[in-house]
Amino acid sequence: MLQGKKIIIGITGSIAAYKIPYLIRLLKKEGAEVQVVMTPFAKEFVTPLTLATLSGRPVLTDFFDKNDGSWHSHVDLGLWADLVLVAPLSANTMAKMATGVADNFLLTVLLSAKCPVWFAPAMDLDMYRHPTTQKNIKTLQSFGYHLIEPTEGELASGLKGFGRLEEPEVIFSVLKEALSPSSPFKGKKVLISAGPTYEPIDPVRFIGNRSSGLMGIELAKAFADRGAEVHLVLGPSGYEVAYPSVQVTRVQTAEEMHRQVTTFFDDADITVMAAAVADFTPEKSHEEKIKKEDGMDSIRLVPTKDILKELGGKKKDHQVLVGFALETENETRNALKKLRSKNLDMIVLNSLKDEGAGFGYQTNKVKLLTQGKEFEISLKLKSEISKDIVTFMENNLISE
Repeated sequence: MLQGKKIIIGITGSIAAYKIPYLIRLLKKEGAEVQVVMTPFAKEFVTPLTLATLSGRPVLTDFFDKNDGSWHSHVDLGLWADLVLVAPLSANTMAKMATGVADNFLLTVLLSAKCPVWFAPAMDLDMYRHPTTQKNIKTLQSFGYHLIEPTEGELASGLKGFGRLEEPEVIFSVLKEALSPSSPFKGKKVLISAGPTYEPIDPVRFIGNRSSGLMGIELAKAFADRGAEVHLVLGPSGYEVAYPSVQVTRVQTAEEMHRQVTTFFDDADITVMAAAVADFTPEKSHEEKIKKEDGMDSIRLVPTKDILKELGGKKKDHQVLVGFALETENETRNALKKLRSKNLDMIVLNSLKDEGAGFGYQTNKVKLLTQGKEFEISLKLKSEISKDIVTFMENNLISE
């Protein structure tokens, strides 16, 4: 999504500079070109060597290269960038930006920039809420600069309050949305189910499956990256989800999954049922742990509710419904049968016969099926598979 985008990151003198190397890695992973520019005092908090290694470019801190005496043109650099981010932004540099002071290389780059400028302040809570700082923030916004507000939390001083630099993942998401072309998913409400369900036999034992929930989690991230408002209903999973625009509801059983999904379905524009919901649940769940010496001849199972079929039965014309199918034989034929019988717009087919795909892997290999199209996605990371699925839906199922 950020392939070839040119981003300048301006780092000022703040302890929060330790977060920037991780932000650079996120941007580089998405294909962005990153040029770091530091104020002289910023070098006290994070080394230019670290930043140069991660960005793949020499860090700029002065107008001249002290090794060969060459000139660094702030004008050329300001014209080169597609976006400038100043993070962390100290109170001192903020005041200089607001008044047009240009006493270091970063400040001259900012005065020369023709692209959007974003700034993310980081300072102690009393400094942040000081009237001068608040006035300077409003001044920068009046220039058309975009604020990434600090968060509330523990500060370097040991105090708690607003002034903590926003987390790298959130800043990354903001920049990615700013640099991405408009998407038909922007503002859409997307409902996704993911993970297994655990059907209790007693307080200790359950019937479940090996789903990790990773595929659905990555789909939630992919939709959020394109501007959607995502609600993820997640079964028991070892993965934590802290991602902008993704609201998470945790469930355990198929009945809880049914209750939550049907509650949110009517308001959803797009629903993707990636969860591996148990087909059966014990007819009776024992309140106490069953002792081995007591024995148990059998466990009577009863079917769980068919959530996908229920959603397909009440789907409205403007809604898009996508299901998943995990097959072991006659894969395509069985998946198409499920597509038609449950009134789906698309089904994502997994096969347990494909090595490295399905439950328990970071990778997957799938086939996307609609009423008239088939599209195979070769083995790759589930994070990449999810992007391909969203792109296919954008091109074939979603209209602006």
